[in-house]
Amino acid sequence: MPTEESQPKLTPNQILVLIVLMAEARELTNKDLTELAGFSLTGENNKKLEKLGLVETDRTHKPFSHTLTDKGWAVVRSLHSTTPPKEGRSAIRSLFTLLGNVNRSLDRLQVSHADFFKRTTERAADADPQALVRQAYADLAREPGAWVGLADLRERLTLDRAQQDETLKAMAKLADVRIIPVADTKNVTDRDRAGALRIGAEENHAIAIGRS
Repeated sequence: MPTEESQPKLTPNQILVLIVLMAEARELTNKDLTELAGFSLTGENNKKLEKLGLVETDRTHKPFSHTLTDKGWAVVRSLHSTTPPKEGRSAIRSLFTLLGNVNRSLDRLQVSHADFFKRTTERAADADPQALVRQAYADLAREPGAWVGLADLRERLTLDRAQQDETLKAMAKLADVRIIPVADTKNVTDRDRAGALRIGAEENHAIAIGRS
């Protein structure tokens, strides 16, 4: 999780854009943002969020559209642990309080922000669970066989937790799939523990699919 010192300094409107993009979990045009938040993402606000790598803006069409990047997701997930900007006054402070309690509840339920806010166009039950896992892994891995944290993988899946566990346990028996614990337990974070897969008496935290 980013620390207070590592978090970028953002204005209230920049913060609100990130929160709306997280809550909607989809690409939003400036028209969408105006309808949802009362303002669009343009000018210096757009430039700063792009420069920080928090938002990607598609300018190939009008109105322009914006997507929250993986880095943007990481920043907005931890906003509640930072000091709200003074210029945001009580509204932003109240919003940070809400975000903190959402985060606490998701940790308790072992549900990721991506799972909580996700939008699906088809029921997960209608899709091949192993295909969904392989696609999520391919989106995250640098190359076949690279290690990917289960916590990161779970955030990409549209399956519920029980389906995820059942599918991952079945895939662990396949020749091209490896699921292992983190060797150095000192490096295991709370997020890693929440995303772990128990196989037998062992908690596992990482997966590799493809060449060994």
